[in-house]
Amino acid sequence: MKENRLFSPMAQAIRDAYKSGQEDETLEPIVLTDKKGNPIGRLKNGDYVIFYDIRGEREIELSQSLIDKNFNHFPVEKDLEINLVTMIEYHPDLKTKVAFPPLGETKDTLSEVLSKHGINQVKISESEKAIHVSYFFNGKRIKAFPGENTIVIPSPSNIKNYNEKPEMSIEKVSKTAIAQLKDKKYDFFLVNFANVDVVGHIEDEKAVQKAVEAVDFYMGKVVKEALNSGITVIVTADHGTVEEWLYPEGTINTGHTKNPVPFILIDPLYDSKEEIILEREGNLIDVAPTILSLFNIPKPESMTGKNLILNNSPILKKRNRILLLILDGWGLREEKHGNMIAKANTPNFDYFWKNYPSTKLNASGESVGMPAGTVGNSEAGHLHLGAGRIIYSDRLRIDKAIEDGSFFQNKTLLRAMNKARDSNKSLHLMGIVSFYSSHGTIKHLFALLKMVKNLNLKNVYIHSFLGRRGERPESGAIYIEKVENEVKKLGVGKVVSVIGRYWALDREENWDRIEKTYKMLVYGEGKHIFEL
Repeated sequence: MKENRLFSPMAQAIRDAYKSGQEDETLEPIVLTDKKGNPIGRLKNGDYVIFYDIRGEREIELSQSLIDKNFNHFPVEKDLEINLVTMIEYHPDLKTKVAFPPLGETKDTLSEVLSKHGINQVKISESEKAIHVSYFFNGKRIKAFPGENTIVIPSPSNIKNYNEKPEMSIEKVSKTAIAQLKDKKYDFFLVNFANVDVVGHIEDEKAVQKAVEAVDFYMGKVVKEALNSGITVIVTADHGTVEEWLYPEGTINTGHTKNPVPFILIDPLYDSKEEIILEREGNLIDVAPTILSLFNIPKPESMTGKNLILNNSPILKKRNRILLLILDGWGLREEKHGNMIAKANTPNFDYFWKNYPSTKLNASGESVGMPAGTVGNSEAGHLHLGAGRIIYSDRLRIDKAIEDGSFFQNKTLLRAMNKARDSNKSLHLMGIVSFYSSHGTIKHLFALLKMVKNLNLKNVYIHSFLGRRGERPESGAIYIEKVENEVKKLGVGKVVSVIGRYWALDREENWDRIEKTYKMLVYGEGKHIFEL
């Protein structure tokens, strides 16, 4: 059945922005106004806000600006009381109500087991991926384990977009890693190269190729130093990205992929690829048990992943020092069309893949606790690399709750909606508008709108964040039309503001971006369009 489309001034304004050179990710704020030019649906004292995003780390800063009484990064309305409800817990220190509280941190992760056995560990990344090598890799634990240290190299901050510097801070990350490898202080090293994933989300072919080649170049330097220091190296990735950078018809795909990722075991004691036999394929959850086996440490019962080294391999001596090198976003795909990794010059990766034991790991869908058929992402990838077992995602929990109907009886969501109605305050639904984003899905917004309709709320306003990662060009306008069609069908709600996720979902303390979003939400600053 064909969708009954309606003329949407908001979607038209987004398309006009496209014509002026803007795109979804960095879309400047657009605000709906009445006939007199007054912004509609601004956040006011006592209002209720449901932030329905489901990832967390990029949602913290905006949440802080709305509810933190000691917030001082830019001027805010100190007397503005907002009742904020989040779909999941973004941070335990945020004073919010949480609809789907955490099930608790994952115990017996790789880092915890290594710590219990007295193995000192250091994790090195640039700030773009700092939370992934610590919080997510450690099973969503904030506090470091005894003997664990994380070194964060600042990502470039004096640029608007990473296509201006696709090398990012990889040289400093590599120099820091090499210095730590030479030192005898640590026994386990985790190094993340962020470039392929981060730059792969940008529509700039030359920048993507530079990012891939930078990762290959510095991978060669770090692995060489590790081998010289007698350190066993495992090279892998958390998910794929630029190996499928084009859709079949040639449109750029800036999102993640469903493709497997590499696993390469580079051991200074074994020169021949045939000396160590690996499983023909595996999953990300198999990396942690394999590392434990190399350290000759029994894996805990809670780790359901397997050792990727087959029993018919030679008996390996206990390894005293191991490097896990994560090439963030580096997927495997045989087809050359749109494959930016195949197109780039990658002599180091090619050599290691050909001459050392290697296999492919599943890094998407059900193998990383996501719904079947969905792409991988950095959060799920690092979580499963460290956990050694499948951890069901918040998205899967919420999707199942919608399917079985328990979502519509969620006490936290119902309480906020009922209080907004009974106190004659507005309810604001805020979050990403997408089918594929790791931050959330349009399905969750639609479920919230159905709840609102059943409770007979009147003043319901939608604030949408756009970001084309894994989406077709100009998808933002299409999604806004879908939301407005759903609003019309249900007879409740109104899309009153739209902004690119670049401004709303920051995690690097770029407070000028968050301020732009805050001013849109509270003051209605942005491009004004008239309500029909």
